[in-house]
Amino acid sequence: MRKPLVVVGAGIAGLSVALSAAPRPVWLVSRGRPGEASASALAQGGVAAALGEGDDPAQHAQDTLVAGAGHNDEENVHWLVSQAASAIAWLAGQGVCFDRDASGYCLGREGGHGRHRIVHARGDATGAAIVAALAARAETAAHITWFDAHALQGIGLRAGRVAGVRLADAAGETVGLQAADVVLATGGIGALFAATTNPPGADGAGLALALEAGAQARDLEFIQFHPTALAVDVGGPLPLLTEALRGAGAVLRDGDGHALMAGRHPLGDLAPRDVVAREVWRERHAGGSAWLDATALGDRLASDFPTALAIGRAQGIDPRRQWLPVAPAAHFHMGGVSVDALGRSTVPGLHAVGEVACNGVHGANRLASNSLLEGVAFGRRLGAWLASHASAPGATADEWITLGDDAPPCDLRTLRCLLAQSLGPVRDGDGLRRALAEIAATPGLSQAWQGRLATRLLHAALARRDSLGAHWREDTPAGPSIHQRIATPAYGEIP
Repeated sequence: MRKPLVVVGAGIAGLSVALSAAPRPVWLVSRGRPGEASASALAQGGVAAALGEGDDPAQHAQDTLVAGAGHNDEENVHWLVSQAASAIAWLAGQGVCFDRDASGYCLGREGGHGRHRIVHARGDATGAAIVAALAARAETAAHITWFDAHALQGIGLRAGRVAGVRLADAAGETVGLQAADVVLATGGIGALFAATTNPPGADGAGLALALEAGAQARDLEFIQFHPTALAVDVGGPLPLLTEALRGAGAVLRDGDGHALMAGRHPLGDLAPRDVVAREVWRERHAGGSAWLDATALGDRLASDFPTALAIGRAQGIDPRRQWLPVAPAAHFHMGGVSVDALGRSTVPGLHAVGEVACNGVHGANRLASNSLLEGVAFGRRLGAWLASHASAPGATADEWITLGDDAPPCDLRTLRCLLAQSLGPVRDGDGLRRALAEIAATPGLSQAWQGRLATRLLHAALARRDSLGAHWREDTPAGPSIHQRIATPAYGEIP
């Protein structure tokens, strides 16, 4: 009898693992109901794939390495881009209806890309379309048992390897599952920041639990900020204005109406995300303002960007006629649980995939629309591998790893502000040390798992003294960055 596999998380990565693990039985665990509550479902960007005329995987790989400031695992990058076409085909086979015209896929362009290579579904609702299709397949798959509205409470170990998990439902009732293989697909850490585009469940709990279990971490200091979150007080995650708007002709402007990115990077508004986020941050912190001017798109907003149009209207702004106020917001964690190319962590039987994992493919700064591609490609790879490499039956756990105390709500608000100030698009050593000192001096944080995780992030940022990609130290003198050395000559020739 095949031993069940536990997959925690039902975004694009977790669903890809679960579906690809057939015929091995899968226990799929998610905090929300099928197709809900994941960052994947909120993704307005698409899936990057070199499918257009004049494009190829080598160019996609080069753009990925440039955006990642050369900190990427090159072997994983080249494997990822080589899988893009098959990932699109697999998603289409699962029921995802990608936008097409008479010549084929409608390909958009986003920051850091030298070509139009972003495949979309339902305009700027690609993430929702993909997650809905995969969730529908998972709900009817005979090999998948879905524990929806359940949270991961603990990981059981025996002699240092995974032996099971403990779950809790909305009423607090616990469920124990014995399993020798567990996949974490729990997403990122954006909800630990005061301004974020991530849903509340992206709080780093999966990463924190893996670290408590002894898994090694990698690149924790690299946190990407999206430069165009709508700067409004909505009492929760900030609405995201997709980068594809700028790819279609929208322009970032300062308070005087000048093009904000003019002369600041060869790609202007389509510079890699870390560059644009820093410029927007600096403009706002100098007392100015930043705006996204999408008025030139006119009626195209209704057909190609219905989500962006609805977001603006919900705040009393008509993007067809008015500029949208924007600010950087925590968006994606390039770091995470250190895994190999198959998603295996340093704890036997514990695997990770998607944003919670770090295999080095994104380097120091993720290239736009590579995250959905990563979730599908590496998720399918891990699922297929686990289908034929089930670990030996595990014995009963003799040790349970749990997160421990949660931070009180008031202290958690303090932590979010601290991280936004100290671990934002621009950092310095004094700010990092002040944040560490305040966490240590606040019992509600120092004794909570959120405080311990934040401490790991801050120490990683302090340890890296040079500026690299999304980790930008204002207190570190630097000559031309790796990004500049790679990017500037190449992009001067791109049409």
